[in-house]
Amino acid sequence: MIVSSAVLAFASTGDGVDGLPFGWTIDGLQNGVLIYLGLSSLAFVIVWLVGFLRRS
Repeated sequence: MIVSSAVLAFASTGDGVDGLPFGWTIDGLQNGVLIYLGLSSLAFVIVWLVGFLRRS
């Protein structure tokens, strides 16, 4: 059993801003993550579709 005295929670939404790298804001980070997830999902669907079409 692992016991830790570290607190893994924020008291408010502003607490996480100080820990972001490269001076990012929460809004910029969220937009970047959404763009990354959208593009990687699109790439996955394209690769799956090309493989499906090559097999048939």
